[in-house]
Amino acid sequence: MLAYTYISKGNFKLQEKPLPQIEDSRDAIVRVTLGSICTSDLHIKHGSVPRAVPGITVGHEMVGIVEQTGADVTTVKPGDRVTVNVETFCGECFFCQKGFVNNCTDPHGGWALGCRIDGGQAEYVRVPYADSGLNRIPDTVSDEQALFVGDVLATGFWAARISEITEDDTVLIIGAGPTGICTLLCVMLKNPKRIIVCEKSPERIQFVREHYPDVLITEPETCQKFVLEHSDHGGADVVLEVAGSDDSFHLAWECARPNAIVTVVALYDKPQLLPLPNMYGKNLTFKTGGVDGCDCAEILHLIEEGKIDTTPLLTHRFPLNEIEKAYHIFENKLDGVIKIAITKVHPVF
Repeated sequence: MLAYTYISKGNFKLQEKPLPQIEDSRDAIVRVTLGSICTSDLHIKHGSVPRAVPGITVGHEMVGIVEQTGADVTTVKPGDRVTVNVETFCGECFFCQKGFVNNCTDPHGGWALGCRIDGGQAEYVRVPYADSGLNRIPDTVSDEQALFVGDVLATGFWAARISEITEDDTVLIIGAGPTGICTLLCVMLKNPKRIIVCEKSPERIQFVREHYPDVLITEPETCQKFVLEHSDHGGADVVLEVAGSDDSFHLAWECARPNAIVTVVALYDKPQLLPLPNMYGKNLTFKTGGVDGCDCAEILHLIEEGKIDTTPLLTHRFPLNEIEKAYHIFENKLDGVIKIAITKVHPVF
């Protein structure tokens, strides 16, 4: 099969690999029908994910059809359309029982797919712990509607959940990229008093204005002043930092009111400075990144009910055999790209 492979820092390559096989009785083999590219894939390419293993197939956003299951898999069967969770987790260890599946203590627990074991930018993928890592897609939900359930949408849902948002809150979301928009959709489910999005890209600002007209928008240069003018207690009650830059990390705590919650959703390319002397007296609560993708069934139900729709994020489509073109567009933010769907291989004549 074709598989997009991490060769070395800065070097991915589309190459032939053997079809994956069942290795454990709890495994499933999934034929990938639709995938996507995540910013985390770029972090691997740039060498910012030390635990990523050279030689693995990248990709952890995908849906597909179950082709084969191990003897102990009970929740899915061959022929089922499924979402694939970014995290593999045993469901039995201390952290899984607490819902912290990103910290599963199994050797393949947490973010393994497309990082430590072969992922889904390929024609087939092996999914360990299939009973916890796969969710059947309702018949009325399309592959495109379900594509982001296992990763970027699960990230937004997790971020909104841990941020303790109330209906009295002013919520600031820094960054309107794919994860920022998914976070916005999930924050909207909490019905806060107001939502402010901070974004510098004119195309993404236009996207937010077009699709979410009730959301307030500001740019980084005016963000702190704008938040002060549109909040009740000297800053945002909740800040979700989804941009992942030095400036956005600094902006997050600056725009928070005293005693606010700052949820760091972004994955950074380098360490960030926590300037505690400057923060003294703000009494902030920081909640840091690492999605716990244990809400996929609930997210699929919300999609089925029409309460979440991520399909506007899909701006481009490429077959797997043209994935290098897709990466070029996504990595360089060309042509107004937000998210790219990677479809099945197109025959070349």
